[in-house]
Amino acid sequence: MSIALTNAFQITTRHVRAFLRQPYYIAGTLVQPVIWLFLFGQLFRRATELPGFTVGSYIFFLAPGIVVMSAMLSAGWSGTSYVIDMERGVMNRFLVSPVRRGALIGGQLVYQAGMVLLQSLIIMGLSLLVGARFAGGIASILVLLVGTMLLGTAFAAFSNALALILRKQESLIALNVTLVLPLTFLSSTLLPVNLMPGWMQVVARFNPVNWAVELGRQTLSSNIDWPLVGVHLAELLALMLVCAWLSILAFRAYRRSV
Repeated sequence: MSIALTNAFQITTRHVRAFLRQPYYIAGTLVQPVIWLFLFGQLFRRATELPGFTVGSYIFFLAPGIVVMSAMLSAGWSGTSYVIDMERGVMNRFLVSPVRRGALIGGQLVYQAGMVLLQSLIIMGLSLLVGARFAGGIASILVLLVGTMLLGTAFAAFSNALALILRKQESLIALNVTLVLPLTFLSSTLLPVNLMPGWMQVVARFNPVNWAVELGRQTLSSNIDWPLVGVHLAELLALMLVCAWLSILAFRAYRRSV
């Protein structure tokens, strides 16, 4: 177990060092969420006048959803690092080294969780600058961060699984783009669920992005709905474990093919 943890730490450190050599990468992943936060925040600011909208400021309402969206966007690119390693022969060198195979997956997912945390804190800071407030306090913010990290790690694991199966950056990017917008629009990121058409409300109940966004909505109220928090955190944890399992299966399939 200690060897596996050491290997996982080494893999995480490898990715952190790569990030530190190109720290501007994080700026690229934040461009789209920042555009949504500033432009959509202004464009739909009068949406709060709609009947059934219980939040007084649209920026207040939008900010938690953009935090979740940024996690989904950045984590969806996770598999590209696997594709690059395969193309450069790095993955094959890992396979003939004594490093634990689980560490190759686990170490990278730990790095992705850390990146999601960093991006979430940046988005929350920008949200405060444009007027958002988190009335739920520290406890609600921690709930949002944990939920966002679970969702981001799940998407990263799923992206890794796709990368190991498809082995093409173009295919991985196309699937990532295809998933992001439907999952965003089928959640309460932009509007409350009760203002959606009936069929969209049904889909939103099973949408993991909506689970994370509903956790984020707890930051808007001083009374946290802890039963709801517990249910959604359990759902996101289960999703993360399933996606991690899929990435392990995909990695085994890749090993057998080389």
